[in-house]
Amino acid sequence: MMFRCLHGLARRMPSVDQFKASMVLSAVGDALGYKNGEWEFCHCGETIHQQLQTLGGLKKIDIKGWIVSDDTVLHLATAEALVSPWKTREELFLKLAANYKAGMRDMRGRAPGGTTASSCAQLRPLVSQGYVIPFNPNGGGCGAAMRSMCIGLIYHSPDKLEDLIAISIESGRMTHNNPTGYLGSLASSLFTSFAVQGKPVREWGAELLSTLPKAMKYIEEVGRDVEENKQHWSYFTEAWTKYLSLRGILQGNGDPVFPEPFHIRERDAFYESVSFSGWGGASGHDAPMIAYDALLGAGASWEELCSRAMFHSGDSDSTGVIAAAWWGALYGMDSVPKGNYKNLEYRKRIEKVAADLFAKAGDLE
Repeated sequence: MMFRCLHGLARRMPSVDQFKASMVLSAVGDALGYKNGEWEFCHCGETIHQQLQTLGGLKKIDIKGWIVSDDTVLHLATAEALVSPWKTREELFLKLAANYKAGMRDMRGRAPGGTTASSCAQLRPLVSQGYVIPFNPNGGGCGAAMRSMCIGLIYHSPDKLEDLIAISIESGRMTHNNPTGYLGSLASSLFTSFAVQGKPVREWGAELLSTLPKAMKYIEEVGRDVEENKQHWSYFTEAWTKYLSLRGILQGNGDPVFPEPFHIRERDAFYESVSFSGWGGASGHDAPMIAYDALLGAGASWEELCSRAMFHSGDSDSTGVIAAAWWGALYGMDSVPKGNYKNLEYRKRIEKVAADLFAKAGDLE
């Protein structure tokens, strides 16, 4: 099946295969980056690549027994809430809260984040507004960004941007009630919608910056924690502006510029430099940023995407789960080695919800 090329030339209507590729490969990116915790917590990309070669390289990898992390469990929680019966946003938000709490019961060996765990404990899905938690000055982690890509699948149409903004923000601040955290959720969702649309990848970052004022407008309209959000708003915007300027794509009208050399060691150093506290991809601003950087550099190469997004010194499952969702929506699964996904944990469940997302997206048209 033909998928849109990187520059959006082969336009076509979204398909169920596109949704399945996005959801399945997202989980594959998670499992590869996590490697049962071994690679997520290995702080040397060169060591990871060396270990990969001892396994025969990416083409020889069969991920049977490589469990998904908390990222995919909670991404499934988001997706299954979206396709469940609901009529109002309030009903959807309470269903999301219920699913996140339920997902926390499936965390053995999956290394859930502390902020996510403590926040889920505060959710009360049986009570009106039970998805609301207090503003968290330290809630800037990547736990919201790594579970929101499916929102961009179901709300991929440009005329659904208002829904995408509202749902990505509210699902994000159920655990990460801080702009640095929940704007990562917006970025992951928004970029997934762009992938489905076939928008040129180099334009995505500039479009994100133009969307942020609309996100602030939503925060003001809802009227919850407005002043706290304004006080913490600038970090995300400034980090992305600096990054896009560095790559020469602040306006989205040119090809990205990468330094030479930009191999494993250089990428590790760069990912650390854009991070909040030294672990690249662990925050809401830099998890989608590193995933985006990997996608820009990899193009249609699955192997290169994995090298850049899954096999590095930072929070590699979180950047992998995001980048692979976008890549799958762009390119499909034809060039991915079957061993990388054939024995994926929860594969049937993931494929089912992907089909359900596609059907529901059609119903919203």
